Amino acid sequence: MTALFDAHGITKRFGGLVAINQVDYALDRGISSIIGPNGAGKTTLFNVFTGLYEPEAGEVTFRGRSLVGLRPDQITALGVCRTFQNIRLFANMTAIENVLVGMHARVRLGLWDALTHPPRFHTVERGLWQRGGELLERVGLRDKANEVARNLPYGDQRRLELARALGSEPALLLLDEPTAGMTQGEAGHLMGLLRRLVADLGLAILLIEHNMRVVMEVSDRVTVLDHGEKIAEGLPREVQGDARVIEAYLGRSSASRSPRAPS
Repeated sequence: MTALFDAHGITKRFGGLVAINQVDYALDRGISSIIGPNGAGKTTLFNVFTGLYEPEAGEVTFRGRSLVGLRPDQITALGVCRTFQNIRLFANMTAIENVLVGMHARVRLGLWDALTHPPRFHTVERGLWQRGGELLERVGLRDKANEVARNLPYGDQRRLELARALGSEPALLLLDEPTAGMTQGEAGHLMGLLRRLVADLGLAILLIEHNMRVVMEVSDRVTVLDHGEKIAEGLPREVQGDARVIEAYLGRSSASRSPRAPS
């Protein structure tokens, strides 16, 4: 059976630097995480998956269709959406307006509709605003729909990014450092939200995450990169005790003295 998302032999170079070297990855359901030390190639791999970079070698497929060579917006339209490590909201737009932007890929209106405003235009528009409100409610921001994004607390801005991504109706959601800058309490709430999204919407979610508590508590599977290569993959507990993972995080001499997993 073909996996929802499959990457094989991915290699990405920048000049003489091999950032990703022959990485295989597959995802079908649930929540998976990609971890690794700084510079391991995690974000580069995400950028290949979502069309920001084109690999020198390898293939990426979603629902059996190749994504290599497609633009990011084309990949989003197919059902793959991502967020970035740095918040990229439209700061001067309201929360619900940000979500409406995320819904653009699913809007079935043409230029003529926008120019003439036939009855169909108003029907679709009402539906979009209603759907936007529902997405904000799903992430706990319904009461802040009309607040300007830049005025929202940091944790709320992170959740708004998630609502905007959900607006594109993805089957696969890629989140780059979703808990960056959050308190442990905020991160815990986000973990619960991600689990609900998988249970309620049937989403597959792939995280890049440095917070090991988040990774170990929320992930069904963990993949570890180091110097652009996959060095471990498996259940969180299995990966946590892998000697190669401990060495990658702590260094050879430290790893030889410590049986504990990175934290």
